[in-house]
Amino acid sequence: MSSLEPNTLDGIAHIIQVALTPVFLLSGVATLLNVFGARLARVSDQAERVSGLLAGATETERLRLDHRLDRLRLRALLLDAAVVLAALSGVSTCGAVLTLFVGALRDATVAGVLFALFGAAILCTLLALVAFGAEMLFASRGVRNRVALRRAEAEAGPEG
Repeated sequence: MSSLEPNTLDGIAHIIQVALTPVFLLSGVATLLNVFGARLARVSDQAERVSGLLAGATETERLRLDHRLDRLRLRALLLDAAVVLAALSGVSTCGAVLTLFVGALRDATVAGVLFALFGAAILCTLLALVAFGAEMLFASRGVRNRVALRRAEAEAGPEG
């Protein structure tokens, strides 16, 4: 018998140590979800403000505001994808921890399932970060475009 079997004190301690390792990933995923939620709230607030301006807008302003709403919609979709992927990462991580415990209790080899779940967690986290990065780049491009538009309007003067 090995000293790291689940029915020995050392074996149980080892299983708990191994199972706690994914908690760090889970903590990071929770932080990402918090960031994604905050950004989604900002996008929602901006969309509400912009849609409120549509009522009194001229045709030129309406086109610009419609374009802005389209961009906000795309940002919201990217953030939705990031949230779903991060949540799947969290679920996969929890599944990996559960698999460790069940595998240890059943004294069965569950390496394939564990590898798949933890791999899914890492892949979903990676994809969530890619979606978030795309949203960030999209948002910063929108800021640069608004600054350029305001500068052009300022240079054209009040009659422009």
